Amino acid sequence: MYVNSEQALDSVFLSYDKILKKLHLLGLTTKQGKEITELDLRKAIDVMLEKHPTCRWRSEKIRSRKYFILIEGYYWLLNVYFQKEKSLIDADTDFFEDRIKQYEELLKVEKNKNWWNEDMDIKQLCKYFDRKEITIRKAIKKMCDSGFEQYKFLINGKVVISSKGVEWLCKNVFKKKYLELLEKYKMKLTELYIEKGYIYDEFFWKN
Repeated sequence: MYVNSEQALDSVFLSYDKILKKLHLLGLTTKQGKEITELDLRKAIDVMLEKHPTCRWRSEKIRSRKYFILIEGYYWLLNVYFQKEKSLIDADTDFFEDRIKQYEELLKVEKNKNWWNEDMDIKQLCKYFDRKEITIRKAIKKMCDSGFEQYKFLINGKVVISSKGVEWLCKNVFKKKYLELLEKYKMKLTELYIEKGYIYDEFFWKN
């Protein structure tokens, strides 16, 4: 697909300079209340790439000496990294939930199926969340203390957590796991988005 206007290109990806100008125009600041500098932006992008490498939000350097950021990556910086109302993990989760909803509506696909369909014992939970048994037991206690004792039961003397309980643990304790599931599903939708002819990680001749 050929895009020849700067305005059209800006709807696909942005340079670091343009992102910085947009952040300044919006009046966004660092968590210390200071104006966002180029160094602050570069640190934010490093965090973005570390957390979400599969999203392909930054171009490679081929013909240009500059990197470019996909517009979706810009919105991550805006709504996740530089926001101050939520923790980073909660803002990140909300961002991916919102992106998934937008992709599903645009592509007219069925809502994502429930990822938690099986009950799990302690050993299975340790493997699923990649955590030690003591950590899993503390998480289960937190779940029960939060009023969800019904998700815990015994089978042949073994503690078992219902599928609803696994979901609760994922969304409320092991949030990184939940975010990984969201990102994986979001990228499946992204690939479908590309198959439908929409532009995603295309930097044209700029990279």
